[in-house]
Amino acid sequence: MNLLAKLNLILVLVFAVGLIPAALISRDLLAANAETQVIQNARIMMETALAMRGYTVSQVRPLLAPLMESEFLPQSVPAYSATEIFNSLRENHPQYTYKEATLNPTNPRNRAVDWETDLVNEFRRDENRLEIVGHRDTPLGQSLYLSKPIRIISEDCLACHTTPEQAPQTMLAVYGDGGGYGWQMNEIIGAQIVQVPMSEPVRLAGVAFRRLLLVLVGVFVFTLLALNLLLYYVVIRPISRLSVMADRVSRGDVDVDEVEIHGRDEVALLAGSFGRMRISLAKAMSMLEES
Repeated sequence: MNLLAKLNLILVLVFAVGLIPAALISRDLLAANAETQVIQNARIMMETALAMRGYTVSQVRPLLAPLMESEFLPQSVPAYSATEIFNSLRENHPQYTYKEATLNPTNPRNRAVDWETDLVNEFRRDENRLEIVGHRDTPLGQSLYLSKPIRIISEDCLACHTTPEQAPQTMLAVYGDGGGYGWQMNEIIGAQIVQVPMSEPVRLAGVAFRRLLLVLVGVFVFTLLALNLLLYYVVIRPISRLSVMADRVSRGDVDVDEVEIHGRDEVALLAGSFGRMRISLAKAMSMLEES
């Protein structure tokens, strides 16, 4: 194996050793960045739901209050309004979901399923916990969910959810008396849950990771080619010429042309030493012939 091949092999091995940890770190960073973006999207969705609830309480409910004596209008309920907004969003983006999962709901569509019940119970076990983030597999792919507790902090809520006897008769006519009663102040009765798809961000992170690897490999190949050219013209070719000259001199051919290498680097110094050695050897042989 010649010198250039050995140098290339060493460079390839060094690059491979460095590429493995760099690839692992880059993959983890890209995956973490994708998850951070998804969490940010989930928080925006949650803030949108909270804004819709606030809008319903402050502006929609007062307008509908005069009509509630004769007919219960679910549009006056903050949870209903927020859910309806996101149901409209799901018509074009079914992988995005929002639900106010409740253990004892008035509206049956808000009843918590098994995994949602676990989240509500987790908030109940640790009442200081304000948020839960996790992953779950869905028929549409992996999703990230973000959940916040629903706590009774207003006496207005208890007006409809203490007992069926105290609840508005118009609401009873719509939902009956099967659920949504017995709530208490400061009780965590459910959880707001938004789900955001992870498949697309994960795919984009994978694409970015592969592109990064291709760029790194491309830069390495370009650098390797440049180093090969540099080594060939600065080191390998001069040394090869010196090797040919030394071989001919060792065979007694002292008339071989001197290898001229300009510069002050080690190769140029070596060429000068070979040239002086050839001249000294030629003079020594000439003196031996004369004697």
